[in-house]
Amino acid sequence: MTQAPGGGTAGRWAKRDASVVWHGFTQMSSYLDDAPVVVERAEGHELIDVDGNRYLDAISSLWVNTVGHRVPELDEALRRQLDLVAHSTMLGNTNRVVVEFAEALASVVPVDRPHVLFASDGAAAVEQALRIAFQLWANRGVEGRTSYLAFGGAYHGDTVGALSVGAGGFGTEVFDPLRFPVLRAPGFDDPSCLDVAAAMVAEHAHELAAVVVEPLVQGAAGMQMAGPEGFCELAEVCRRHEVLLICDEVATGFGRTGTLFASEQCGLRPDLLCLGKGITGGYLPLSAAVAAGHVFDAFLGPDPSPRTLHHGHSYGGNALAAAVALRHLQLLEERRVLANVGVRSAQLARLLSAGVAPLPGVGDIRVKGLMVGIDLDPPGPAMRWGRRVCAAAVRRGVLLRPLGDVVVLMPPLTVTAGEIERIVAVLGQAIAEVTAS
Repeated sequence: MTQAPGGGTAGRWAKRDASVVWHGFTQMSSYLDDAPVVVERAEGHELIDVDGNRYLDAISSLWVNTVGHRVPELDEALRRQLDLVAHSTMLGNTNRVVVEFAEALASVVPVDRPHVLFASDGAAAVEQALRIAFQLWANRGVEGRTSYLAFGGAYHGDTVGALSVGAGGFGTEVFDPLRFPVLRAPGFDDPSCLDVAAAMVAEHAHELAAVVVEPLVQGAAGMQMAGPEGFCELAEVCRRHEVLLICDEVATGFGRTGTLFASEQCGLRPDLLCLGKGITGGYLPLSAAVAAGHVFDAFLGPDPSPRTLHHGHSYGGNALAAAVALRHLQLLEERRVLANVGVRSAQLARLLSAGVAPLPGVGDIRVKGLMVGIDLDPPGPAMRWGRRVCAAAVRRGVLLRPLGDVVVLMPPLTVTAGEIERIVAVLGQAIAEVTAS
């Protein structure tokens, strides 16, 4: 068993950390009590703390790592770009490697005549898509198309617009006065959610700028999943009523669900596609809102023009991030990573069904590609089983993080058969430990 984090050198670093760093989604009054892992370096799929303890990164460093840490090809791409230029503005100018990556991305996204607007994180990509959808109708001279339809359980990020189309939770209620109202279809835990959403689009098309949806998997909702078949009807209703379709693939993109983009499994070609997280393989912050050609065309006009998209980020299209992202996209193909996702997903589902599902306190288990949610059913709401199970797994050398009482597994796409066995074995031990106490 790995030495409990928080002791030795790690304990001293954690105290230094707590005195100067404010961690997101973390109650800082109990931060040190939860024995945080203090990472110093990494190898392959493992993180190594300042005391030399190793942890299998079974959450892909919060869903961003795809092909492991310290990947030689990605390291080399970063070094090569450092010898050229680290960053130059994309506002009215461009950068060669950013163009190369945008071309490579445009050749694989399920978007017609794509144009890429870069930012640095998923929430910013969603915010860009919302603003583009809103302004498109103004540019066309259409009044009243100012609302959005989103889903229960949705999470699209923490900026104000992204919070608004998100369904709340995670303590966001305090910001309700800042959030704009949206039409809300049921979440993916309701089998009728897509049918209801399609009916709502037909009824409210005259006021809708866009529909915002996470294809196949609502990650932050605890890995709630919807089958691909219902998305085609939603897309058809959007097309029929000229409502834009925004697919948020920040979490599902770049192979997580078994195809490069989840939209492919749903037969979707969205008007706007939001990307982030795995786009650079977990190396550097980068995100993108990919707009279809007919959306991009709505912003063309004389210069100066009110049709211009007056929106951009200082580090949007960072050259270092683009260089790594380009090499990462190539690696996914070279290493046949998606084939590994399919095989490991089937193995993971099989092992979870045999070794975890029968355990006391375990409810539903949901698997799509390498996105997994395991419901725990504690006898009381304040027992924090999710956090305690993940802490027990960390003590055994497998890094996990819960969503309430849902344990989330999100291993790297290049995870091995042996590592899958290790993750499931440790998870079973951790659940048994917590439920027995």
